This record gives sequence, C-alpha cells and structure tokens, in this order.
Amino acid sequence: MYAHSKLYSVLSYITWVGWIISFILHDRRDMLVRQHLNQALILNIISSLASIMSRGHGIIGWAGGLIDMVMLFLLIWGIIRAFKMSDEPLPIVGQVKLF
Repeated sequence: MYAHSKLYSVLSYITWVGWIISFILHDRRDMLVRQHLNQALILNIISSLASIMSRGHGIIGWAGGLIDMVMLFLLIWGIIRAFKMSDEPLPIVGQVKLF
C-alpha cells in the first residue's frame, strides 16, 4: 500500500471536487485508489443523471429519486470499504471499468 491510499480512496467518494483532488494527487501505481476512483466516478455520473431525472414529473421523477437513493447507499458503502482499505468491488458498479 501507498502512504495516502486510504485518504485518496475515501476522498474520491466525497463530491466531484473530492474525486478531482484524489485523481490528481494519487500515486498512479496505486491500484486500490484507482478502483475506488473508478467506482466513485460511476456513482457520481449516475447520481448526477438521476438528480436531473428526479426533477421531472410522474414516473421519471420517481425513478430518478429511487436511483439517487440507491446511489447514496452505494456511496456510503464505498466510503466504508475505502476506509477499511478493501479492494472488494461494490455491487452493480464494481464490475464497470471506465479507466
């Protein structure tokens, strides 16, 4: 493990600003931080889209709110796993690789 693995892993889940800071400052060889960065990026993208959807009316607004709640649950779960320095992927988003 690297010196700041836990810090950058947890920070990656805390808003877009935390993700950007973690992305810029982490050691490129640290695979644990890379995994958490990837998962946090997916969660942030889906959550942002769900927030836009939830502004709609009817079933689209309801579905957006539901998706946003699921992403919040996964975000908290990701922070807990990052704090424990676990490399186990999150359900749903853990299998998707963006980088």
